[in-house]
Amino acid sequence: MTAPFDFAPLLAPGTPAPAVKWNGFPKYNFIGGHNDASHVPVQALIDAATAVLKREGATLATYGLNSGPQGYRPLREFLAAKLKSHAGIGCTADEILITSGSMQGLELVNSLLLTKGDTVLIEQETYGGALSKLVKLGVNPIGIPLDEEGLRVDLVKQKLEELKQKGIKPKYIYTIPTVQNPTGAIMGEKRRAELIKVAAEYGVMIFEDECYSDLIWNGERPRSIYSMADGQGVIFVGSFSKSIAPALRVGYIAAKFEIIARILGLKQDAGSGALEQMILAEFCTKHFASHVPKLNKTLAAKLQTLREALAEQFGTAAEFGDPPGGIYLWIKLPDVVDTQKLAQAALAAGVSLNPGPEWSTNKAYAKSRLRLCFANPDPETIKKGVEVLAEVCRREFGVPVRSANVEKK
Repeated sequence: MTAPFDFAPLLAPGTPAPAVKWNGFPKYNFIGGHNDASHVPVQALIDAATAVLKREGATLATYGLNSGPQGYRPLREFLAAKLKSHAGIGCTADEILITSGSMQGLELVNSLLLTKGDTVLIEQETYGGALSKLVKLGVNPIGIPLDEEGLRVDLVKQKLEELKQKGIKPKYIYTIPTVQNPTGAIMGEKRRAELIKVAAEYGVMIFEDECYSDLIWNGERPRSIYSMADGQGVIFVGSFSKSIAPALRVGYIAAKFEIIARILGLKQDAGSGALEQMILAEFCTKHFASHVPKLNKTLAAKLQTLREALAEQFGTAAEFGDPPGGIYLWIKLPDVVDTQKLAQAALAAGVSLNPGPEWSTNKAYAKSRLRLCFANPDPETIKKGVEVLAEVCRREFGVPVRSANVEKK
């Protein structure tokens, strides 16, 4: 038998550790950005696929579907109209670039603006994927604390002045102002205006991530930072992952064309998935406005199920808010709990969770915090999963001492 080839010496420096073979989701899955399976509009997507392929299927013979490198034009036209009505953004289809999920959007903006040693300002608690990519690039991400309204602009200004005295200008300020990940906060328009003013004063761009902004229970939201700044000095990224389905992998960047043109020079992938774009354009034009409120009604109910389960199983040992939207709940446990260790023990019991340090620049602050995604499990699974999590936490850390439902007996 031929000996296996040893390719390890050929690996490039800094190559990540090998991935573990996937063996399916755990029984109680509270991680990632998965969504509610019952609200994937399967039949409507089938109908949309049939209609658009019959009408335009022959355009699959060309890269870009006869729409050019920015993506399927009917989808970009839908987005231009949606962004105007939803976020106040007045952009054209030519100021939108379709990407393979918002993750690619983040990577493209980073490729355009960042080099090793650069500095960026981000929210202290933020999207773990954005944070890990900055670290991998050798960029210095400086976390700015949040409050109930999200990013604290007073501390942004303070940090920018401090950096200016050191001769450092951050490349951008990354913020998730509308349904912040992981806290669920929504930044008000007054604070958004303050952020625009501060960023302009110090000559720093704003990178606005709005992947969760469709998921607001009452459907009301502030104007986007991009719209309030008339697109000057702002790059906007969004996604269909949370409003339709994450596996479709369709996101988008909105920016002035001179920025889009620069990003196009970096997006050398022959275009994002064509079928997904065609189907989404066909579906969204007819159904997006009616689909999202139905999804939000279910998500809001699941959030309350999770909050009630945590109160029942953890009592006052778990501190959490009542987010106005999104798919995540950010939870504080007593300081004795190390959520990275809790995550390992919980996974062995079939419960997956995101430990706080993976979502924060302040590891000590986030040590006893965790993020739970409530969108995918059904209500009974949420209840049982929290019960199992409480049992594991009690066994590992003595917290909670007894579950609230036991105390009532």
